[in-house]
Amino acid sequence: MKKVLIIEKELSSRELLLNLLKGKELQLFTVEDGMSALELLQKRSFDLILSDLKGIKTLDRSNRRPLSTPIVHLSEESDPFLKDIDHVLRKPFCSKGVSPLLLNLLEKAKPKKAIIAESPSMKKILREVEKIAKSHSNVFIFGESGTGKEVVAGLVHAHSPRKEHPFIRVNCAALPSTLIESEFFGHEKGAFTGALQRRIGRFERADKGTLLLDEVSEIPPSLQAKLLRVVQEQEFERVGGTEPLHVDVRLVSTSNREMKEAIDDKTFRSDLYYRLNVIPIFLPPLRERKEDIIPLANHFLKEVCQRNHISLKALSKCAVEKLLSYSWPGNIRELRNVIEYSVVMDYSNTIKKEHFLIDPKKSEGELPAITIKELEKRHILKTLERHGGNRTQSAKALGISIRTLRNKLNEYRN
Repeated sequence: MKKVLIIEKELSSRELLLNLLKGKELQLFTVEDGMSALELLQKRSFDLILSDLKGIKTLDRSNRRPLSTPIVHLSEESDPFLKDIDHVLRKPFCSKGVSPLLLNLLEKAKPKKAIIAESPSMKKILREVEKIAKSHSNVFIFGESGTGKEVVAGLVHAHSPRKEHPFIRVNCAALPSTLIESEFFGHEKGAFTGALQRRIGRFERADKGTLLLDEVSEIPPSLQAKLLRVVQEQEFERVGGTEPLHVDVRLVSTSNREMKEAIDDKTFRSDLYYRLNVIPIFLPPLRERKEDIIPLANHFLKEVCQRNHISLKALSKCAVEKLLSYSWPGNIRELRNVIEYSVVMDYSNTIKKEHFLIDPKKSEGELPAITIKELEKRHILKTLERHGGNRTQSAKALGISIRTLRNKLNEYRN
């Protein structure tokens, strides 16, 4: 069944769309604003998005707009024309205009390709993932940082019988050790100082779905025994609670660390590891699958140009050669950053090798030091230059308010 997301502030418009689409064999989701849509997009994908102007702008500003999903602008008469929109629906809506249009868009929508893979090794992994996904076994994904472990985890969920249920992610390395138990299992009101109300944990939220334990090796040893019980029995209590809760959760774990070392160092329980590592998936580094480098680079090129409203650029022959000769210690994540930098700096319509912010002479191939703040500054000043110093147009292109742009410019002068 096709899934449709409606982002619309006005309750009457949301209800009208729901009534017009009722009985069309569609799974409909509605939210009031873009921030609520972002939360939903973390858990599931959609075949079509209908959104008002503010919703589209929020998706664009957050860089979370799904490029492969058709978007329909639910437009007021006064709304400006937006680029990269598949269609516009003017208010007030009517059955004659809504139903045929949406069904046609859904029919033409291409299935989302989650991973770009031209190398034999990655093609083999994708074939295996489709088989693995159909089971309910726990999966452990290994690989260097930036190889796409979280993307593969999402693919496992998307092809599984659990795909209509939640896909919940938790970054184990980012959670403070004092809060990780509450994040996993939730807590009751008054369980500890500051627990002003009951909190539902990640396991409970993932019931009947999939829970991704990203960087699982970073879970404190003190919590691993409790996690082992949940993995074995699918049962736990909230912090401060006494009532056992039962869940049906598939666990997908990832790690860029050598787990044998963690077990030998007594920082990770071997019994928990073997419970989580029922089906292992190893993702090779990008330097070992060079056939994927240029297809990935072209994908990122199109994505970044579209998001920044820049005409599509092309890679020169020398740029292609440089990308292929580099070792990519940061893997796919580093490749994306390099492509984004070359697009944001907007040197020309053709990207040349000197436009890349990489230094192949460095032993680890890391990027030259540059802060996010400095990159933001260069982007803002380049956008201002492109619009002839017009602050209104520049702010609109950047997706920020004129006041924010003015404050940024004053900051750069100091």
